[in-house]
Amino acid sequence: MKKWAVIVAAVFLLVSGCSKKETVKKPDENVKKDVGKVEQKADEKNEFPYYFPLTGKGSQTETDSRAVAVMINNHPAARPQSGLNKADIVYEILAEGNITRFLAVFQSERPKNIGPVRSARDYYIDLAKGLNALYIAHGYSPEAKKMLESGYIDNLNGMVYDGTLFHRASFRVAPHNSYITYDNILKGAKMNKYSMDKTPPAFKFLSEEDAKKVTGADAKSVKISYYASGDFDCVYEYDSATGKYKRFQGGEQTVDLETKDPILLDNIFIVEAKHEVIDKKGRRTIDFQSGGKGYLVQMGKVNEVEWKNENGRIVPMKNGEEVPFVQGKTWVNVVPTDPGMQKSVSFNVK
Repeated sequence: MKKWAVIVAAVFLLVSGCSKKETVKKPDENVKKDVGKVEQKADEKNEFPYYFPLTGKGSQTETDSRAVAVMINNHPAARPQSGLNKADIVYEILAEGNITRFLAVFQSERPKNIGPVRSARDYYIDLAKGLNALYIAHGYSPEAKKMLESGYIDNLNGMVYDGTLFHRASFRVAPHNSYITYDNILKGAKMNKYSMDKTPPAFKFLSEEDAKKVTGADAKSVKISYYASGDFDCVYEYDSATGKYKRFQGGEQTVDLETKDPILLDNIFIVEAKHEVIDKKGRRTIDFQSGGKGYLVQMGKVNEVEWKNENGRIVPMKNGEEVPFVQGKTWVNVVPTDPGMQKSVSFNVK
């Protein structure tokens, strides 16, 4: 009897041990399968917990950093520029002498080096203010100087920090050789106790699925002419393989100086606004308050829109509602009402 009791006890312990092992093992397998399902579901829906306000692109990490708006030189002697390929939005607007200048706004990406940096104008300052951006320039017009010195916008200027935060490149001559690194922008913000947590207001964006359904007249190529100077005519060519536009100016593709990476754009927003020359040097005022005509070019298509100033942001409108951008990078070209968009802008369907 003792012998049988020992055998029964041994069998009982063996069965109990196996049961416990199975009990531990099965939950691990189930958890693994459930996690796989969750990951697959998220991938299928392309869901992200956060989104960049100026591009609409998703992110796994928080996107609440402040935007930085930098005045970029566009004189032929300043090309190719540094950092433009990392900008979320670039505003191209006439300064004096029928020369365009860029306001490049960075928030989702941080280029190592940016420039050449150029001087401030009042209408660029207002655009930067509308995006809660830290404004970067080297120099200023009389109107812009008053705005900057009044504390209208947080700013860093090369007139104050030339040779410290700003550096001069040896391969170009002034005024086409002022540069600033992103690290120095953050350093300057800290020195001046500027907050870098003021997230810019978000634009509206299409989902990736809705972007594939964009309709409109064909616009495989877009040309924008600024008066008689061919040096500042810009051309955008649509690449159907990537769904993006390549940019050309002065007959050459716009690329980054250091990396040679091309500028690739998802939205071309063309705005018509009243320009007025105000002094002998050809400085201008530009009416960014009244609204007006516009074109929105996306996914090889173009649509006529209106534009409106929404608390400092220039947004496309149709039938009283804001028109969403395609997720990605945007270039805004501002043209004068005289000669107007009909004479300044042309589209090619091929």
